[in-house]
Amino acid sequence: MAFNEACKRELEIEIPITEVAKEKERAAEKIRAKVNLKGFRPGKAPISMILKLYETSIRDEVVESLLPRFFNQRAEAEQLNVVGTPNVTHIDFEEGMPIKFKAEFEVAPEIELKEYRGLTVTYEEPVVTDRDVEQQLEDLREGKAEYVNLDPRPAELGDVAVVAMESIGLEEPMTLNEMKVELGSPDTMAAFTDNITGMSPGQQKVFAVTYPDDYGEERLAGQTVEFQVHLKLLQEKELPELNDEFAKDLGDFQSIEELKDTIRKSIFREKEAAAQRAAKDEAVARLVEMHDFPVPEAYVDRQTEIYIEQFLAGLAGRGAAKKVRPDRDKVKEAMRGRAESEIKASLLLERIADREAISVLKDEVDQEMIRFAKQNREPVAAVRKRFDENGTTARIANAIRTGKTLAFLFENARKESPKQE
Repeated sequence: MAFNEACKRELEIEIPITEVAKEKERAAEKIRAKVNLKGFRPGKAPISMILKLYETSIRDEVVESLLPRFFNQRAEAEQLNVVGTPNVTHIDFEEGMPIKFKAEFEVAPEIELKEYRGLTVTYEEPVVTDRDVEQQLEDLREGKAEYVNLDPRPAELGDVAVVAMESIGLEEPMTLNEMKVELGSPDTMAAFTDNITGMSPGQQKVFAVTYPDDYGEERLAGQTVEFQVHLKLLQEKELPELNDEFAKDLGDFQSIEELKDTIRKSIFREKEAAAQRAAKDEAVARLVEMHDFPVPEAYVDRQTEIYIEQFLAGLAGRGAAKKVRPDRDKVKEAMRGRAESEIKASLLLERIADREAISVLKDEVDQEMIRFAKQNREPVAAVRKRFDENGTTARIANAIRTGKTLAFLFENARKESPKQE
């Protein structure tokens, strides 16, 4: 078991013979109550016989019971903040003698908080342009678009082609029975526009498509894939007019101007949240830079496991988790820098929250549970019971406290506008 030398401690502990004898007798009585020995009624065999016949089992139980108890007592007495599981390096267990053992372990680092108020961060109040509002309106129009079938003819730019397509030679085949392709749209890959333009409904064609390296679907990113495409029909996209009727159709709006005002406020909130999030990340990065302290290997191991679980969960969503067996040691070394930085940030935020007496109200945790229950259509009581049992309640409270601490840092930071290039 690896330890960070700066966090490593060692204790030599002795367990009194009276405690050892008492524990051996307890273990022997436990065994005597269960076993059946020839010539004796259950539970009536001599204790000396049990001690002799089951010496190894009794010895193991004594060690398993006494070592953790006396280690914890000693650590508590010396006010040691132990992290992880201690590594017992030597056990001296002789008949009629006290048990002696050595334990190596790590302790949480001592952190001397430096000035965290007035951290310099990049931030300026976001601005919502008319173009931002127009773009959102166009997206809403697209969502309300109607498609009108066209008479058969060769496909032209601006048409919406309804196609069926199937991949050729792909390990996990792609089959789409009906997909709309807007020819010439910026959202349509050029290979589809170039090859479908000129086709007539009923025709089929085989062509290759090269996906960019940063394509959203991982299995296609950077790949060249051949498709057999069948053009089923052509359509014309008709967008609704941007007027008061359009606004009323979307919801509780009386006019297009009221809709625009709502959109503007919504965009502002999104931009503000993103800008504040970036500023808070910058504040945390500065905190980590300011504080130099060792990180126990136990924390790094735990954080590495979180990364692996997140990675496997992502693969499971795509049905590929069973094929991957991560090398935990390699993941740990590859992600060590990120893990240590995130651990330091977490420890620093916790210390600041303690110093500033930042707390979480029960109602705040309850609101998160209620929101989750509504979203998943579950009874609140069932969600609360499950969250209490699996530790999610504590994680929610910790996340809320962290959010409040980040808000505190942001409010007390010195904001600078981004430098103009």
